[in-house]
Amino acid sequence: MICLISDRRRLAGGAATLEHSRSCLVAQARFAADAGIDLVQIRERDLEAADLASIVRAAVAATRGTATRVIVNDRLDVAIACGADGVHLRGDSIAVSAARSVAPHGFVVGRSVHSVDDATRATDADYLIAGTVFRSASKSDAHPLIGIDGLRAIAESVRVPILAIGGITETNVQAVARTGASGCAAIGMFMDADAVGDAPCRAIALRSVVEAARRRFDSVKTTP
Repeated sequence: MICLISDRRRLAGGAATLEHSRSCLVAQARFAADAGIDLVQIRERDLEAADLASIVRAAVAATRGTATRVIVNDRLDVAIACGADGVHLRGDSIAVSAARSVAPHGFVVGRSVHSVDDATRATDADYLIAGTVFRSASKSDAHPLIGIDGLRAIAESVRVPILAIGGITETNVQAVARTGASGCAAIGMFMDADAVGDAPCRAIALRSVVEAARRRFDSVKTTP
């Protein structure tokens, strides 16, 4: 399972207007759907509900009719109101059961975990995102890491699909796959690192990146 996590500031540059960054993020969602990415998580935690809803609705429209599902980071209300496919709950958020009690049938509910204990308490989720695995541009150097060993321990502790997060790249995704994780979630891996300017749009075609990542996980699954 592959999850693209949004970050409009990194995607379109800190100087971008909300409209420009929204447009760029929607383009990225289209590329994600074209590449067969499983989940697009809209994680724009600084936005007010109305602005967040505008982005979510546009992402839902951009991926409609494809296998890609749009989920919203923690804002269950926005996810339901905008017709998103699910919600991703923070580790300190409401219980998965509470989200399911108000969500429509088939609604996807994921959760962030940082330890084996976290994972074993969240086995009613559809998937878990575990991290932070490696140093990441979205986290400070002081942020604690679970590393490859911590990821492996979490993956071995539960039957729920585990997606690794934190500094995941095309270079280290093979090591992630060997832990038993079911997939990965990333921000920077799905952007053009070479785009320049005050307000670039780093949205790019993602098929080759996604296919390469899937091969890493598939090769581990098929190894005798």
